[in-house]
Amino acid sequence: MSIKDAPGFTPRNERISRPMDPETEALVTQVTAEAEAEERAYRMSLAAVRSAAVLTQEEIARRLGVKQAAVSRMESRDNLLYKTLVAYLHAAGADDVKLTATLAGRRVEIDLDTAAGTPSEAA
Repeated sequence: MSIKDAPGFTPRNERISRPMDPETEALVTQVTAEAEAEERAYRMSLAAVRSAAVLTQEEIARRLGVKQAAVSRMESRDNLLYKTLVAYLHAAGADDVKLTATLAGRRVEIDLDTAAGTPSEAA
């Protein structure tokens, strides 16, 4: 007897093509919408920084010494080297760039402007 002959066995293609129950479908729809919203927020973050600085992509590009298309690509990427991020933030007008994280209830700050990036406890 093969597994396909086992009682209750349903081929994967049939399981996938079956409609979901309404509760599961609603949950999948909600989770998908939340994931898409988070992705949009993440991708918009550099553009939001630029907008808050009242700058265009062309102005950021000029300050970075790159073409506008490069800035557009930076703003749509899902990851950047931290040096690229720091350069972008400085081009947008940031004086100081730090990464802050809370670990075990303590704020830890890393100065991304320094080469060493040594963590220091924040106030």
